[in-house]
Amino acid sequence: MIRNGRASALIALCCTVAGVGLAGCDESAQGDSNPSEIMEWADGEGSFTGTKKVEVDGRSVNVSCSGAPVEGRPIVVLLHGGGDGLEKMAGFQQSLSERDRVCSYDRLGAGASDQPDGPQTLESGGEVLTSVLDQVAGDAPVVLAGHSLGGLIAARYAPDHQDRVAGLVLMDATSPTQSADLAKEIPESATGMAVELREQTLAVLRGESPEKLVVPDREVRSAGDIPVEVIQHGKQYLAAVPEYGPGLERAWSEGQRKWLAVSSRSTLIPAANSEHYIYVDQPDLAVQAIQRVVAQAAGD
Repeated sequence: MIRNGRASALIALCCTVAGVGLAGCDESAQGDSNPSEIMEWADGEGSFTGTKKVEVDGRSVNVSCSGAPVEGRPIVVLLHGGGDGLEKMAGFQQSLSERDRVCSYDRLGAGASDQPDGPQTLESGGEVLTSVLDQVAGDAPVVLAGHSLGGLIAARYAPDHQDRVAGLVLMDATSPTQSADLAKEIPESATGMAVELREQTLAVLRGESPEKLVVPDREVRSAGDIPVEVIQHGKQYLAAVPEYGPGLERAWSEGQRKWLAVSSRSTLIPAANSEHYIYVDQPDLAVQAIQRVVAQAAGD
């Protein structure tokens, strides 16, 4: 059920508007973002359990890791949605870490990480991600699992880092053509919730958010034949937007299908009982998808 149609729509379309409510989000499922502060150092590597700050180009980035590395299996790295932070995925991370090594981090401008010095691009954000991977995974391959804006970031990052990214799971990822989708589905003549939705989301995509991340529309580039699962919400709550809701749902579905082009081994998975926060509404489905991708990337 939609508790706040406007907030739900804003979150689903880009998930980067600060201060909006998390419709359908069960806080009990989010877990503790700081389960342990004990640092474990093995073989001289920076392997740790809990949360700590790492330095990236003079900025402090908040990182959380849990679970033990498993020989031959990639490390899972979670990317949160816009307006969120790693704490939102803490319970989900804990579930995944029962089988695999899992890390997450707050992007600059999010959670407990430093604020960005100025506007960020997908390229500069990718440099931060690379540094985080260097510090939590070393030379080990990784599976990136991103929600909403985090899914878009993961899918944009993978084609340029095929030597490192062994698989992707995109959980209701922001459409690769989100700005064009909005312009097509909500005309300038629109009024009320619809026009506010369009204007606020387009502003966020221009970098007018705490992350200051500019997200232009781009074609989907291939990351080769890595295993990819694209999970799409099944509860069509965007349809609640007066007059334009059904079109927004169709555009969102098409955006998910566009992401399949990121790999020749992509699969679209429906989350029939989920709204936008798939890892909250159907955590078992999301966990299983990530575990499948990890197993395929490991050659199991």
